[in-house]
Amino acid sequence: MSVNSTHPIIVFDVNETLLDIETLTPLFTRLFDDKLMLREWFAQLVLYSQTMTLSGLYAPFGELGVGALQMTADIHKITLTDDDITELKTLMGKMPAHPDVIPALTKLRDAGFRLATLTNSASSTSPSPLEKAGISQFFEQQFSVETVGKFKPAPETYQMVAKEMSVETSDLCLVASHLWDTIGAQAAGCQGAFLKRPHNAMLPASNVPTPNFMASDLVTLAKKIILDAKN
Repeated sequence: MSVNSTHPIIVFDVNETLLDIETLTPLFTRLFDDKLMLREWFAQLVLYSQTMTLSGLYAPFGELGVGALQMTADIHKITLTDDDITELKTLMGKMPAHPDVIPALTKLRDAGFRLATLTNSASSTSPSPLEKAGISQFFEQQFSVETVGKFKPAPETYQMVAKEMSVETSDLCLVASHLWDTIGAQAAGCQGAFLKRPHNAMLPASNVPTPNFMASDLVTLAKKIILDAKN
């Protein structure tokens, strides 16, 4: 189907939204004897990426990921080896797509939506993580925050996508399984579509923008976006 210029451009977060970070669980179970340590590590990674941006600093997301693993290990008095670091890098580079991703992307593409991605991860040589996951062909463009040297939810990251795609931020709809990402996108003028995957939920507090769309799986979220565009 031809692209419909009246539809918003759907911009997807990558890590956890499209790609399954739970495939890193065996590493954290082995290192810490607790599978939930994956979530502690990921929270540290997000916290310190945003801290770097707020401080006017930048380091590649993958480098911060390794640093966050070392930090988490130090906190819990675990000794890491070079092989542990290599395993983390390898696993992060080959995370599979969630089962609902291809059906949802197919629905949106067939409905005439332009699709793109925006990730905190640095760009990589081919085959990229999206290529390895078998979903890169769905996206018109793939953006990394490294271009502006700031991590999401800095407004410059969403503004970069709009500029590169020759549209306004109001023409974008950011799909993410992290509420902090949809908050940032909506504050920058985009629509927000919140994918409530496990370990993610709404934040009940004043002035937190309600996402334009919400669902617990990507296919349902895609259907809501498509239905809204028809009305």
